[in-house]
Amino acid sequence: MECSLRAQLNIIKLMDLKPNFSDLARQYGFDRRTVKKYYEGYEGKPKTRNKASKLDKYKDEIIEKLQIKGIKVKAIYEYFVDKGYDVGGYSNFNKYIKNNDLKPAAKSKGHPRFETLPGKQAQVDWKEDVKLISKYNEEFIINVFSYKLGNSRYCHFEYKKHRTQQDVFDSLIKAFKQTGGVPKEILFDNMRTVVDIVDNRRRINTKMQAFADDFGFKISLCKPRKSYTKGKVEAANKFVEWLLAYNHDFEDEDDLISIIKNINNKVNQYVCQATGVPPILLFQKEKEYLQPLPKNLIIESYMDHELRTSVHKDSLVNYKGRKYSVPPKYIGKDVLLKQIDNQ
Repeated sequence: MECSLRAQLNIIKLMDLKPNFSDLARQYGFDRRTVKKYYEGYEGKPKTRNKASKLDKYKDEIIEKLQIKGIKVKAIYEYFVDKGYDVGGYSNFNKYIKNNDLKPAAKSKGHPRFETLPGKQAQVDWKEDVKLISKYNEEFIINVFSYKLGNSRYCHFEYKKHRTQQDVFDSLIKAFKQTGGVPKEILFDNMRTVVDIVDNRRRINTKMQAFADDFGFKISLCKPRKSYTKGKVEAANKFVEWLLAYNHDFEDEDDLISIIKNINNKVNQYVCQATGVPPILLFQKEKEYLQPLPKNLIIESYMDHELRTSVHKDSLVNYKGRKYSVPPKYIGKDVLLKQIDNQ
């Protein structure tokens, strides 16, 4: 709780706002004078006593989750919070894991950070072929399209079953609509749906270039084998790894999509280490610099009104939040859904 209070007070200072100590005191359960002390630089009493931790009762489950390949401590913490566990703040949770040697410290290689002006650039990437199992042992192999504005670090995640060029168009259009505009430039890695290789040279796909021209942005490509040039979106992809904590613990596809949206909201609300401010706050300024979307006629020309999806074990398919039955012979197979006359 103290860490959350200090984080919010830091944001208030960065934005040059006047704090309401009484409101903050009620929100965090402190005395008004204590909140003011924290605002003026108080760090809290040093904790030197050795005593049992309230996390001890979760120790076995923490160890179990840490065995999941590729999972992050933050992912486990967010999972426990969503389950309603009394785990306290993230910093203490992380410290508990380190102090008890539950996981070896990860080594990381530093790279230069690439900064951009507001509205200038977005970066996109796929989190590919994420395998998850529902609580009913139904297997889902999904992809998450990650779109991140370079200045504010505001991001948008899209759940996708496939990674076709149409999936890229659909995801970009949804990201543009959700953020209210189009950046001047979008940085891609060497997606096959974006880049053609001709005589060992990279060439932007003709249809992709037409899409960029119609929406008014320039396509930039990540340098081969230099993925750190799109490090901002790859940092966002780390948050997608929070999904791993929900393995064997979600209901169905709708529940999975809801979990991704919940993670997306958290990513935009947490303080970014690079900027010291939550992306949602910096986004309020950056969105003023985004270019307007083209006319609806152009947007509609790139939208797919057909949907490819899988038939679940109950012989149902999901479409726009509703379930529809299909013949049992299609269970486990991909089918193409098409809306006709709004039906």
